[in-house]
Amino acid sequence: MRVLISPSYGSPATRRHWADTVDQLVPFTDDRYVHALSAEQRARLQTVHPDGTACFWGAGPAHDTKMCDVVPGDVVLFTGQGRVRAVAEVGTIFRNAELADLLWPPEPGGPSWHTVYTLLDLVEADIPYSELNAVLGYQPNYSYPGQLVLRSDKAQSVLDEFMITSGLFFSRACTEPVPAPDTGSQEAVRRAAAEEMRTSKTSYRRTGRLIVVDRREARLVAAFKQHLASCGREPADRFYCRSGVSDLYLEDAEGAELIEAKSAASHHCVRQALGQLLDYAPYCPAPPDRLSALLPSAPARADLALLHRYGIDCVHRDTSGAFVRVEAPAERRELMRVVWSS
Repeated sequence: MRVLISPSYGSPATRRHWADTVDQLVPFTDDRYVHALSAEQRARLQTVHPDGTACFWGAGPAHDTKMCDVVPGDVVLFTGQGRVRAVAEVGTIFRNAELADLLWPPEPGGPSWHTVYTLLDLVEADIPYSELNAVLGYQPNYSYPGQLVLRSDKAQSVLDEFMITSGLFFSRACTEPVPAPDTGSQEAVRRAAAEEMRTSKTSYRRTGRLIVVDRREARLVAAFKQHLASCGREPADRFYCRSGVSDLYLEDAEGAELIEAKSAASHHCVRQALGQLLDYAPYCPAPPDRLSALLPSAPARADLALLHRYGIDCVHRDTSGAFVRVEAPAERRELMRVVWSS
């Protein structure tokens, strides 16, 4: 996968372009635009955006070499004013200078845009350049003056650190059959490194394609992984299934454990964790011995009782920042294990 870093808020011109073709959908089937599209381009647009509207962004001819291998499903970070402001996924991409000039009329004597791509699942973000620079090994004050396309390890490091994944990648991972390790049968479950599916947003939600996880949850998961390592546990990973993507999944001498993290210990978040754990549990690569809700602080007694009613452990941080496990009653866990895997 590639990660595009695209300036979009810095100058008045790019802010105007953003207002014209991202803040509002472009009706590409209108006469104004349709004559500038080839039949093949119209078909590609209609396939990805069947309602005839899309958000558009692009790049100039100077970036042709950088953009040559960008494909649908690649991730775009939109930058400006000192931070990553939004994240999206490439819908479809092609070169069409005539359409680009209609979408973003060039200044007199100024350059035209050249490559055109549509956006899927635009998600607001708030990532300071300092954090992005640290991941990429850039100077702290680097300001991303032009288009970048990150590949290989650099692209993956950004996806890992800021919890971003393409919805296209997720959908493929969930539909490709994967051999089950013990039986050789085919299952719609795919194991993944714990850092593979990463997104950044203020609350967990499924959009049309991108899966978005609270940034605070990402930090909590990272801290808990360090805790597991300090305890000598095996590295945690994740799995994709038709219901979504788990936060953490462990298989080691202590058994198989499915863990869902939440950004707060509120009743709403506890209910979310409970629902996700019960939803994902039947898809675990091995029948789970434990389900656990990972919280940043201790929940209310009633919410802890709710988790325990379903045999689910609670792992939370105490006032010192250490992780504390409050186990469900053993008899309740044993009773519910059959239900978890059904």
